[in-house]
Amino acid sequence: MIDLTIHSEDVLERAVERARERNIIIPTFSQMVNPELIPQRIKRQLRDVGLWDLNPLNLFRITWHNEPVERGGGFGGVNYLEIPPAISGVDARIVLLLGKYFPTGAHKVGAAFGCLVPRLVTGQFDPTTQKAVWPSTGNYCRGGAYDSHLLACESIAILPEGMSRERFEWLANVAGETIKTAGSESNVKEIFDKCWELRRSGEDVVIFNQFDEFGNYLWHYAVTAPAMVEVLDEIMRPGDQYRGLVVTTGSAGTIAAGDYLKQQYPTSKIAASEALQCPTLLLNGFGAHRIEGIGDKHVPWVHNVKNTDMVIAIDDNATMGLLRLFNEPAGQEYLASQGVPASFIEQLPLLGISGIANMLSAVKFAKFYELGGNDVVLSVATDSMEMYESRVRELREEQGEFTTLDAAGAYHRYLLGTTIDYVEELGYYERKRIHNLKYYTWVEQQGKTYDEIQAQWYDDDYWTSNQGAVGEIDALIEQFNERTGLLSSNNGA
Repeated sequence: MIDLTIHSEDVLERAVERARERNIIIPTFSQMVNPELIPQRIKRQLRDVGLWDLNPLNLFRITWHNEPVERGGGFGGVNYLEIPPAISGVDARIVLLLGKYFPTGAHKVGAAFGCLVPRLVTGQFDPTTQKAVWPSTGNYCRGGAYDSHLLACESIAILPEGMSRERFEWLANVAGETIKTAGSESNVKEIFDKCWELRRSGEDVVIFNQFDEFGNYLWHYAVTAPAMVEVLDEIMRPGDQYRGLVVTTGSAGTIAAGDYLKQQYPTSKIAASEALQCPTLLLNGFGAHRIEGIGDKHVPWVHNVKNTDMVIAIDDNATMGLLRLFNEPAGQEYLASQGVPASFIEQLPLLGISGIANMLSAVKFAKFYELGGNDVVLSVATDSMEMYESRVRELREEQGEFTTLDAAGAYHRYLLGTTIDYVEELGYYERKRIHNLKYYTWVEQQGKTYDEIQAQWYDDDYWTSNQGAVGEIDALIEQFNERTGLLSSNNGA
């Protein structure tokens, strides 16, 4: 649960002094949801700041509302992409929110903010002595390193050595330290083991484990979900109906938005997706896969499994085949020949590997429920091709040139040929089966208790109490900013 008690006034005062020295003003969750609440002075100063710049002002760009430009952008509507039927093969309206226009190019920078800032404004993290440790399979540790830099905190990023080269090159310039663990996307336990090693080393570190940090859950519930509602309000026509949120679970942060959406749209559903090559939710299975950023072989502690309606597994061969179809010249030419609008083909690089997997999962969801043209399905594109150009080159070296024949095969097999295999609709006991898997990771290995795992299943207040923490966090952020004096100072950010 999120602890919002003040742990140490001395630590809090040191954090305030550090922020004052570095001109750091912290945005509230409310400002992330509605950037109109951001002071005009900050908006003016952002005109001279690039989207990825290591500038504390970019804390205010942790929002779905950024203008889609690389430098000097303001705020506007939520960035999203609607998938045309020529791509999806279904009439249902599949809409993906776009993570590309966050700092770092991925919305995980928001989840990391939701974990670090509550500790910072309650004196639970000392930026002058402690290091923030960010374990993940990719974008979360990048987001954590970025947020730490902007908030003047030392950081340690932990991720598997098999992740894309672009991630490590970027981290080399931002994180204080980067630790590579064995394996790739599926090797999450190795990341956890490294965290325990750091804890026992005597080094003064705080572990921000996205898989059990409720700040991750809360940021998506409080910020991502309202952005999704905004998109629905914008795009839905008379007679349209929102049917559900479908996302690869990863840390199970983004899927928390489904809890909010169900409260607004009680008949909607939540579908959790994973790689077929590592079918933990679907088959209590294991393995290795190539859908970067959705580490598995366990059920995240912050996944509200009792509120999940469906599990879907995606063949990672499909995601890699479509990665080439969407980004190789022969693939884009073939898509044009099949009636895919040129304006959409230009936007295909907005989808990274997990974004492609999310799109395919949404297609399976639409086919399973036989959805039509008045049905809307939501998902996200966590990041874009900026982190995966090296993967395309690697595939080209391994498999050779991507020809028109290859493009036709990928298009008809992996898009139009998508089926409802490896889909399970969950009843009460199917949900409980998945929930019970948490025991082996979290109670046996990671220090959670039997009472806690039981409370997650039997106590409805367990989840709603976390959902209600935003107002208190915002009040603490405002008090922190008042203590720095920067909002009223002529020299403030």
